[in-house]
Amino acid sequence: MITFAARIRKEQPGIRAALADATNTLPVWVKPVAHHVLGQGGKRLRPLLTIFVARLLGYREPDIYPLAAAVELFHTATLLHDDVLDNADLRRGQAAAHRVFGVTETILAGDALLASGNSAVAAYGDARLTAVAAEAIAQTAGGEILELERQGEIAPDLSTYLEIVTGKTAWMIRAACEFGALKAGAEADRVRAAADYGLNLGIAFQMVDDALDFAPSERTGKPEGGDVREGKFTPPLFFYHASLAAEEQAVFARAFHERSFTDEAVNAVVTTIRARGFDEQARALADSYLQRARQALDRLTEGLPPSPERETLGAFIAHVRDRRA
Repeated sequence: MITFAARIRKEQPGIRAALADATNTLPVWVKPVAHHVLGQGGKRLRPLLTIFVARLLGYREPDIYPLAAAVELFHTATLLHDDVLDNADLRRGQAAAHRVFGVTETILAGDALLASGNSAVAAYGDARLTAVAAEAIAQTAGGEILELERQGEIAPDLSTYLEIVTGKTAWMIRAACEFGALKAGAEADRVRAAADYGLNLGIAFQMVDDALDFAPSERTGKPEGGDVREGKFTPPLFFYHASLAAEEQAVFARAFHERSFTDEAVNAVVTTIRARGFDEQARALADSYLQRARQALDRLTEGLPPSPERETLGAFIAHVRDRRA
């Protein structure tokens, strides 16, 4: 029996080759930035989803790889821009691109990657694919803008947070699944089911990521409590803030707004969140979206015979649920 990890590994060479082909068409000045960020690895979740959804629905042609790679180019462009906006020093344990090549160069390289991805999608001659790509890019930008606007704010509920993560993370994962269904020539109901699967998987993915912000740094490779320092109001912080007395809430809200926490204060927040299980509450919330993803996958596969692709798409749900690093 082929394992989930083995299926993922089997697809990586095709994805890498398609990314290399796309990178080779970039202007000379963009290539070093592209090689730097694409060479940092990652599981290539988004292109994998495009491939497995397409294959689930019967599409076996090798031209799925450039389409899948286009989603990774879009995602990579947003990472370049994100790191500039967040003034990040590292990306996957290596120096962030703007620290190596400069801010202006990195922003423009991200723009070039967006253009390259759009060109790859347009080459298929299907206006539906082009529309999905355009909407995903716009939604991602909208989510990022909203996050910047609400940075340092304490919200009364998680509605704004959900709007942010739906845009900045989930919509591109939705697009990856929608690409696969459209390329396979699926009927409208299956395309909608694929989109719903990807959207809910993406929301849960970000929620788990936000829970991991409070995990030990030796496990994640990231500083603990980064969202506290940056003023990002995520579910663990929502649950933490709600647990405080009114006077303590006021003190926390002031420091959160001003981004004036000391290292000692951040460590205290992290310790409390872990001790009282607010990170696990965030995971429980993520699981409610994973359940919606399971229901969407059931709709997507209704009437289809059992297949390795169905198992793999189900395994992605378990992978998101069980992430600990």
